[in-house]
Amino acid sequence: MTQVFKFGGASIQDAAAIRRLGELLARFRARPLVVVVSAMGKTTNALEALLEAAREGEDDDYRDRLETLRREHLAAVESLFGTRTGPVAERVEALITELDRRHRRHAGRERPFHYDQTVCFGELLSTTIVSAWLEEAGMATQWLDARELVVTDDCHQAANVDWQATAERVRGLDSDDGRIRVTQGFIGGTAEGASTTLGREGSDFSAAILAHCLDAEEVTIWKDVPGLFNADPRRFDNAEQLEQISYGEAIELAWHGAKVIHPKTLGPLQQKAIPLTVRSFEDLEAPPSTIGRDTRFDTQTPSLILREAQTLLEIRPRDFAFMDEARQHDILGRLVAAGLHAGLIDSGAMRLSLCLDGHPERLEPLVASLCDDYAVARRDDLTLLTVRHADDALLAALGAGRDSLAERRNADTAQRVFPGSQCRGTWHIPA
Repeated sequence: MTQVFKFGGASIQDAAAIRRLGELLARFRARPLVVVVSAMGKTTNALEALLEAAREGEDDDYRDRLETLRREHLAAVESLFGTRTGPVAERVEALITELDRRHRRHAGRERPFHYDQTVCFGELLSTTIVSAWLEEAGMATQWLDARELVVTDDCHQAANVDWQATAERVRGLDSDDGRIRVTQGFIGGTAEGASTTLGREGSDFSAAILAHCLDAEEVTIWKDVPGLFNADPRRFDNAEQLEQISYGEAIELAWHGAKVIHPKTLGPLQQKAIPLTVRSFEDLEAPPSTIGRDTRFDTQTPSLILREAQTLLEIRPRDFAFMDEARQHDILGRLVAAGLHAGLIDSGAMRLSLCLDGHPERLEPLVASLCDDYAVARRDDLTLLTVRHADDALLAALGAGRDSLAERRNADTAQRVFPGSQCRGTWHIPA
């Protein structure tokens, strides 16, 4: 059965990384194999800056950024193939020229459309180089344009997949002719041929889309870490790897802010019970983490999530009336309209508490709107701690020496909001 591998920008950030990717794939001889690849390193960021320079009319800055993009990709080509004048270099040059031409053609279009016609070139450039290197290393490949495979609507920067049309387009990619199919993550295309992007975690989602449509055996996402952890290892000195969790648990963790796989990726896999494995491309012998149907291991290890730079709003009716369903509907509707997500929602008879990410450009208009109609108390610079499958002793130890400003708890999840000043530095998960 078909396997789908996904490689992010860190795994192909330069020529040395692309060589390692080739060595890795040479160890996996099973076919059919579809390889989904992101843009190299920070290329997407560079393309976003290029877009802004173009839209703001900063021609010199635009030219400098375009040339930097060209040089960096040609440097990788030269390191891999020993020349900047061969067929791979020519394809890279042609893509850079096409990128420049599209900027001029679409300069007057709305930004989301212009964005998608620009950033798609990061993946087109990377897969051109990666596919050619795999051929050079003796692996037969087929380069495929994801814009012709993943059919979407025209909701630019967050396109919705046309699943039936996509399934028809990818039919046959699971034929076992010995070739590795190499395509792009993050991007798709409308039926009319306009480039689109799939939004946050788009490359992981691309792998899930193809796996779903091909009834794949498994999706493997290759990262620079061995797998998924029960806490951020950069903040918790004794974080443990979660070697197996269910789709539902992974979705819960992602909802509460953990850096795991996005629910948008897991949905298509869950529908067909396709497991998702996270493995390290730096240590192939390290045990991976797998997300699948099995729920037996979900409650064995508590998971902890910290969200910093939070704002807590306590909202009350001015007339001392109940915080009834109508008022909650009004407040949460304004939250949705502002494009904000509440990591914690807690209500009482005459109040509604919301803990929000501190995005000033979205938060300030929301607060101003609420203050027109409600009494609003606000606290900034807070930390939201979410703990899955915690017992009372663990929660007591984590809260020791910290002032809880808001709390919420149900059968499997506990949340507390603390002053940010009390949450700096490294945490330790009590035994």
